[in-house]
Amino acid sequence: MIDLNAHESKANLLLKRNKKLAESLVKKKPRNLDSVAKQAHNKAFAHIDCLACANCCKSISPIVTDKDIQRIAKHLRIRPSQMVESYLLLDDEHDYVFKQQPCPFLGTDNYCSIYEVRPKACREYPHTDREKFYQLLNLSVKNSVICPAVLQVFEILDIEFK
Repeated sequence: MIDLNAHESKANLLLKRNKKLAESLVKKKPRNLDSVAKQAHNKAFAHIDCLACANCCKSISPIVTDKDIQRIAKHLRIRPSQMVESYLLLDDEHDYVFKQQPCPFLGTDNYCSIYEVRPKACREYPHTDREKFYQLLNLSVKNSVICPAVLQVFEILDIEFK
């Protein structure tokens, strides 16, 4: 099991460093950033089990697109309007997000009951293996407080790009 309190404390201690590193990488856009980030992502997830954590599902809500709504509603055998009414709300940026945290589809065992049809944002989280990673660095700094793997990615980026 992952000690989320210890993770959050460590991540908050490193937040200033990670912000500074992200700003530097956004400015410099090193050519090998994507490959280093992807390798760091793979290394972090080689020994971090999301099912032992699920902090993302417990504490943040993904953006749920219209395509996600259609797919999830079909899976649940309800109308898309029922999906919206039962589970979603519009946030300040006019995006659909889940009404509650933890996610209504997260089980007590940290398994997702809609895993096969989960929102795109959930499938891609924590976004540390994406191309043009420099575009996601500021989001990744925020995610480093939530996801232990992202914090480990920043540890590696700090060593590689100091």
